[in-house]
Amino acid sequence: MKYLTALLILPALFLLPGCQSAPPEPAVKSDNLTVGTVQKEIRIGMSGADVVSVLGSPNMVTTDDKRRETWVYDKVATESVSRSDTGWVFALIAGGRSSTASSSTTQRTLTIIIKFDENGKVRDFAYHSSKF
Repeated sequence: MKYLTALLILPALFLLPGCQSAPPEPAVKSDNLTVGTVQKEIRIGMSGADVVSVLGSPNMVTTDDKRRETWVYDKVATESVSRSDTGWVFALIAGGRSSTASSSTTQRTLTIIIKFDENGKVRDFAYHSSKF
């Protein structure tokens, strides 16, 4: 009887780890990349760690001839809208079908440039937003 019980419990022990849920995804900071967030949260004198906590990791990091870092955040969003209308056109003698379709695409860009001083504090920042 003990042998039969062991045969039933042993496979269950191997199947239980498969029932665990996956770890949560890390929070994505790209939603924080807005002009409003930059205007409200980014201040001269902030540390790099504070900037990362607000905006996330930058897309690009460069240094100048004095070894001061410049961080660049770049976000591009594309929105496409398609519309199709179909209707019947009735005339006196015969009817006909008409169809129209249209689409538009809009792109928005946001570039944020943050310059740090020799101590790793924000010394200047700028941003540019466009929509076309």
